[in-house]
This record gives sequence, structure tokens and C-alpha cells, in this order.
Amino acid sequence: MKNEFALAFNEVLEEKQLPKEIIMAAIESAMVSAYRRAVNASNAQEVVAKIDPESGKVTIFAEKEVVEEVQDERTEVTLEVARTVNPEANLNDMVVVESTPTDFGRVAAQTARQVIQQRIREAERQMQADFFNKQVGEIISGVVQAVSMTQGVTIGLDMKAEGIMPPNQKIPGEKFKVHERVRSIVLEVKDSPRGPQIILSRSHRNFLRRLLENEVPEIYHGIVEIRAISREPGQRAKVAVSATQPNVDPVGACVGIKGVRIQAIVKELHDEKIDIIEWNADPVLYISKAISPAKVSGVYLNEGEKTATVVVQEDQLSLAIGRDGQNARLAAKLTGWRIDIKSLIEAAADAVVKVQSDPSLANIAEVEHKNIPLVEEVLAKKSEGRPVTPEEFMTLIQFIERVERRTVEQKKATAAAEEERVSAARSEVPNAAFEAGIEALGLPDHVYNILTEADHRTVGDLMMTMKLNPDSILGLAGIGPKSMEAIKSAMGNISFPEPEPIIEPAIEPIVEYPIELVTEVPAEVVTESTPTEVLPEPGLVEGEATPAITEITEEKPLEEIFSLRPDMLQPVAVVAEDEDDESDKKKGKKKKKKVVEIVYDENLDKAIAKKKHKRGDEGWEED
Repeated sequence: MKNEFALAFNEVLEEKQLPKEIIMAAIESAMVSAYRRAVNASNAQEVVAKIDPESGKVTIFAEKEVVEEVQDERTEVTLEVARTVNPEANLNDMVVVESTPTDFGRVAAQTARQVIQQRIREAERQMQADFFNKQVGEIISGVVQAVSMTQGVTIGLDMKAEGIMPPNQKIPGEKFKVHERVRSIVLEVKDSPRGPQIILSRSHRNFLRRLLENEVPEIYHGIVEIRAISREPGQRAKVAVSATQPNVDPVGACVGIKGVRIQAIVKELHDEKIDIIEWNADPVLYISKAISPAKVSGVYLNEGEKTATVVVQEDQLSLAIGRDGQNARLAAKLTGWRIDIKSLIEAAADAVVKVQSDPSLANIAEVEHKNIPLVEEVLAKKSEGRPVTPEEFMTLIQFIERVERRTVEQKKATAAAEEERVSAARSEVPNAAFEAGIEALGLPDHVYNILTEADHRTVGDLMMTMKLNPDSILGLAGIGPKSMEAIKSAMGNISFPEPEPIIEPAIEPIVEYPIELVTEVPAEVVTESTPTEVLPEPGLVEGEATPAITEITEEKPLEEIFSLRPDMLQPVAVVAEDEDDESDKKKGKKKKKKVVEIVYDENLDKAIAKKKHKRGDEGWEED
């Protein structure tokens, strides 16, 4: 039968839902604190508590000094007692011996209760913090415990934790009742003296993202990908999706049959309108779809300023802008472009004024000089309230298209010319100038201070500005003609050291040996030139005889042999005929043979050729 300690210990484990080791460590720590209080021990003294989990018996071990005569039992122990623990203990040594007080059980129960409870609470808080830190960005469900206009909504969560939903994280107009179950995402987990503070949200765009993942299996499995979300909680949201597999309709997958999937999300968000659009890599098509449900006549981009001009028919203008500009605002957040929405008539009038008034567009005015009167006639009809035919509307659209396209082309050409001008100026400024501060110019103090405040901190920056736009220096407050002359004079006198040339490492020339090549080797030469140790060639079977001669032919040139490592180089026997070989053949004389061996000399670190003469067994000699 289990004793009272085991029953109580198991009850705490079941109630707190904590690991056994944590509870045991908390009790042992409490026992140590109780011992220090009971005997008034110093915090510097090492004290260890051990608990028998079966019986619940507590044993205290304390560090004490070995002395001949004990004067303070709290810190001293005799040599005889110390050697029962450590046989090698001597006087003045420190040993850890059992020091459990006689009435320690009753004292510990009274003094350690608070410590045990505190340690268990700390362990619970740490487990809660670890658990909910892993849940950040995920949907969790809880029960409303309290509702406050200022503090927000208190929601009870798992592990006996509480989450706070501030007023700005609620969906506007949303009301909660006590004991109502609510879904939200974990936005943040903060540390506080009272435990982890869990911040919940229903207005964050990631809440809509997680709802889509739960309701649309294609998104959960990665077949459909959410590219961007822009949301104004409780009113409207736009979601851009794309398919990662061919023949998949991403918009249809999110909407579902008869809108059943998207309606479930709309109901969860208290009738928040959700527009699902298909993402496109082309910004023109992407922005056109982001303006939906309005129909777009044209989209014209200014990539330098990251702005887009969207032209719509007059009856689509209010729909494109939305209530209080909501549709345009959400489309801009979704695409990342600044969007300017204009009606067709307004865009045509602006294009005519721009062509006629901007001197930089004079070439466009020359090309469009016949079309401008037609456009002005259509605009006049519209201003007088007369009907405009579809063909005339098409004329306006084409005119705007041509003007905007040529304007963009001209801006690109101007930007390219400016970039070329900057590049040319940069090539004239040495790299060392960008590493030298303007103090190296020796300018007057007031000029130096003015240039430094204008963010001209290096000589290279000042040189670039003087080459590209010297008027910007002259326009600085305190810089006059004399100061400009001083700057030009200082820049003309300064010099920078030439960069050190890069020295390429010397490459040793390849030594060529004038050796005649033959295709046959006499048998006697093979016998005489057989090396004592050779490496087998690739492809040979272990145990077979290793060929002693590597034959040099046209298929295996000498350079290939010299490319081998020294340990792979084999002796090569070469037979060369005398120059008068042909005459000897005619006279019937026997052909003289010369044998050459290619070997690697470790001292010279290169391959050398040796020649063998018919002198008995004198061996090879260097040629």
C-alpha cells in the first residue's frame, strides 16, 4: 500500500500536469531552503537534499570542515565522522556529510510549503510560455471569461492559461459574450512577473490566412499558394493566390462550389467581404485584377517611382475607388504599387495638356499633331453633354496608350543617358578618392563644415558632385564664388598614389626532349630495361605481369607521359635509328640500336632522359 507521500506526490502530478522531475526538484529545493532557515546556515555553504520517492524520507547533506574538536555542528565535523564518508579525509578538508536535523520533518512541512508552491508556479509558467511560443501565428480556440471596454477580452486557453485580446485586435463591431467560444491567432507572447502574457488577435491578416488554410485543402497541401493579403478588418479584404501545378484554378479552389468555402470564412469574420484574385507576374495584369470588381481600360507604370496610373470608364470610377477609397487602398497594399485612378476623360485631357506644355515631349507632339484635334473634339462633346460613340471612346483610349507608352520610353532613355553620364564621371575619379575624407583637401573650416553637413564626407563624393552638378555645391548656404574657387583649387592639387600592379606568378616553361618516336620495341630491349618497381596501369588485374615498357606512339604522345605524377611515371624505352640508316640497309649492315629511359629525378624535380650503351652491364648513364 502506498504511503501518504506517494499519494500526495501523484496527486500533485495529476493536478499540475508537470513532469515528475520538475516536482521532485521543487521539493528538494524547498527542503534545502527549510534546512537553511532551521539551522540558520550560510548561503555559501553547499547543501543538498535527497528524497526517497517511495517513503518520502528527506535526507540533508551539508558541506563541513574537518576539525579535531567540533565547536559549531552546522559547519564542522570530526575526522572520525568525515572518514566514514571519505576514508582519505584529513584535517582542514571540506567534506559533504549527512546533517538531517532530528525534528526536520515537522519544521520542513511548515517552512517549505510556500517555496514548493512558488517553484511549481514558476514551472507552470515556463511550460505555458514554451507551449504558446510555438503557437505564435497559429489559430487557437478559447472561452471568453471577461469582457472589458478598456482592457479587451480575456479568453481562457489550454494549460490553464489566459489570453488577452486588446480592443485594437478585435474585428470592429464584434461583440462577445461570457462563456462564448472564440477562435483567434496567437499574435505575441510577452514575459511578465505574473507569467506569460498571451496576446490574441482576430484582425490580423494572418488570421485570414490560417482560416483559408483550414477551409481550402489545396492551400494546406501547397497546390494553391497565397501570395499577398490586404485587409481592413470587418469591412473588406483582398487575397492574391496562384497555383503551383498546371490545370488548377486557384480562385475556384478558394471559392468552392457555390461559394461554400469562402462563405464559411465570411461568416467567421462577421460578413467581411473577401475578394479572391489570381496573382500574375506581370504588374499590369496584376494591378488590373486587383482593382476588381471595376473594369480597367488601361494601366500605365512608372517603374522609377513605383507608381501606376489606372484608367477606367466613367461609370467604373466610383467602383474602382470604392467607399472612402477603400478598394484603391486595398489594391495598393496588395500589389505594392502606388495607384492613381483616373477616368477616361480626365486621363485624355491630362495627356493633351502634358503633350502640349512639356518641352521634353516635343517629339511626341509632332507625331500626334493630327490626333490631338480629334481628341479635343471628343472632350468638348463630353463636356457639353453630347453623346460620345464607342468609336470615339476607343480613339481616346488609343491616344492615351500611345502618349503614355512614348512617355515611358522617353523616361527610360533619359534614365539610361543619366546612368551613362554618372558612369563616365565615376570612371574619371580614382577609387582612392572615395577612401579619403574631405579634410585631406585642406579647405577652410567654414567650407569644410558646410560640405560635411551636406553629406559630402569623402573627396570622391565631392568630385562626383562637381562633375555632375556643380550648381548644387554653389547653392549651399555659405558657399560663394571664392569658396568654389578654393574647392576647385584644392581638388586640382590633390593627388592619389597609383594602385600597385598585380604581379602574376611566374610559370615554369615545359622542357621538351627531342626524342624520336617509334612504334616497335625489340624484345632484348624490353628484357634489359625492366624496372624493379613499377605501378600497374589502369585496367590491369591484380596478379598479372606488369608491362615494363610504355610504348610511345602517335596515339600516346610524350606530353601525356610528362603530365603524369612522378609516382606514376614508368621507364620508357625508345629505339632510334642512326641518320645513315638507309645507307646501312643498302650495304647489309646491322642496324644500331639506342635505348633511352625517361625517369623522374627527385633532386632536380623533373623528368630526365637516360641512354644505354652496349657496354656490358655498366647500366644506364645520363645523356
